[in-house]
Amino acid sequence: MKDHYVFPAIFEQEDKGISIEFPDLPGCLPCAGDLETALSNAKEAMLLHLFGMEEDGEEIPEPTPFDQIQVGKHQTLVLVEAYMPPFRAKQHKRFIKKTLSLPSWINAEAEHAGINFSAVLQEALVEKLRLQK
Repeated sequence: MKDHYVFPAIFEQEDKGISIEFPDLPGCLPCAGDLETALSNAKEAMLLHLFGMEEDGEEIPEPTPFDQIQVGKHQTLVLVEAYMPPFRAKQHKRFIKKTLSLPSWINAEAEHAGINFSAVLQEALVEKLRLQK
């Protein structure tokens, strides 16, 4: 099991949007209405597909070399990258305990306001790292 994967994907422009195919990952077939969403959907679908293969004990193939893939007239070859550790952790919904420091006056104000420190830290990290929930 590797932590980092890069697989080629074929993006095909169609009338209703973009369809995506991963030649090395049969059944991983996301789609999107525009290029930005297509890139995001391709990565998310590949992460889910690889995670499912890992969970099922399937062997993950080596990616076909970029220069060995033929594309058609309305197709573009795109390399999609997946870093598995944070995705795996998110799928298992495992929590870890962190110790942090903050000024006592902020702590007092936050406790008085009934702030959930864990929720605020999670929301701030998701925003800061531009992650999807």
